[in-house]
Amino acid sequence: MSAPRRANVSGLGLIGGSVARALRERGWHVSGDDVRDERVREALDRSIIDAAGLDPEAEITFVATPVLTLADEVGKALSATRGVVTDVGSVKAGVVSAVDDPRFVGGHPMAGSELVGLDGADATMFEGAVWVLTPSDSTADATFSAVAAVVAEMGAEVVALRAEHHDRVVAMISHVPHLTAATLMGVASVRSEEHAALLRLAAGGFRDMTRIASGHPAIWLDICAQNRDAILSSLDDVIANLSAMRDIVDRGDREQLLARLSRAREARANLPARVTHPEELAEVRVTILDRPGSAAELFTLASELGVNIANFEVVHSAEGSRGIAVILVDAQTADLYRGGLLARGYRPSIQRLA
Repeated sequence: MSAPRRANVSGLGLIGGSVARALRERGWHVSGDDVRDERVREALDRSIIDAAGLDPEAEITFVATPVLTLADEVGKALSATRGVVTDVGSVKAGVVSAVDDPRFVGGHPMAGSELVGLDGADATMFEGAVWVLTPSDSTADATFSAVAAVVAEMGAEVVALRAEHHDRVVAMISHVPHLTAATLMGVASVRSEEHAALLRLAAGGFRDMTRIASGHPAIWLDICAQNRDAILSSLDDVIANLSAMRDIVDRGDREQLLARLSRAREARANLPARVTHPEELAEVRVTILDRPGSAAELFTLASELGVNIANFEVVHSAEGSRGIAVILVDAQTADLYRGGLLARGYRPSIQRLA
């Protein structure tokens, strides 16, 4: 029997614990570290990790510490280990600009739970989730490919974005919704003091919309500090549109109200879904140069075209200067992806799996 693959997790909270569980469930040997010694002991006692500390021979290290500490902790991991290093922070520009090393690529799994710490650690948390990777100009192609493969092994869909783009997008789809839910919950709480039945009657849409306000509040202090400009810009857009909606309701403009609600309904219905059945996949093979950014380029194009990448690997040629990227995508979007690749000078081949 071959020796198990080895990984590190630095920071044993909700996400770090879930990464550790997901990897151990797939046969990996996982070492873990945390600023709190009692949390390391707890992770060992609960069989979430196999060993304490950072394994210098681990092929990958996930840094899952608070966002303000990421750059320092990634630097420590790069110094202490020989493998590739990634992080899981929800703000990327800071750590990506601070770390200039070919063995590092930034990352952010778009997954979570209302539970806190190791109690919420879930091996299935990333199955079907989007996991964003944010390569910089210094990220080696082999680093990106290695991290993307491990992330895909945990069941996530990999999307590549530049760090600054990621932060703008996440401000709108994650950070501002949390602040909005918290604000709405705060308003409802104050109103409930005047109307005792209000919160008892709250159900359905109200509970769905405010669910994320139950997340751990402490992490949002650092997130708002790190991603302030993007959050403020998105908040301004939301406030402006709410003001416009107020004006429409105030004027009783039924036509404009219907138009806005219809556009929102259509946009909601068109949110992309993940491919889960092999018979719905096509294999795309394309020759790429073995240089930093080649693999990330293929992921970036896919995200621009709305193409889901279900799996990815790079097979290197004997000459060492070129490689073959093997990519699994939704069969319905394979031709669209092929056209995008052709337009950028690639020569892809496509074959359906069924």
